[in-house]
Amino acid sequence: MESMGKNKPRPRRSFTPEFKAEIVELCRRGDRSVGQVARDFELTETAVRSWVRQTEVDDGERDGLTSSEREELAALRRENRRLREDVDILKRATAFFATETR
Repeated sequence: MESMGKNKPRPRRSFTPEFKAEIVELCRRGDRSVGQVARDFELTETAVRSWVRQTEVDDGERDGLTSSEREELAALRRENRRLREDVDILKRATAFFATETR
């Protein structure tokens, strides 16, 4: 009775690019709806729609950031965050040594 009414969240799953491409191809063929493909493969409809949308962007059929641009943006944001941390550390070290040498 301890978990009555409370659903545990599903663990996050990862999928290979090949699997995603197969799912997108099934949706694009038009035999089945996105919702039906999602149910058949026990995926969320949101994830499948996202994969289809991203493929359309990558193929130039829709405006937006391509997968490679998204990867580059994420890498630049990580590098920017690391550099900001480095600058913060250097500022603290400079302040520390400035008070020590007086």
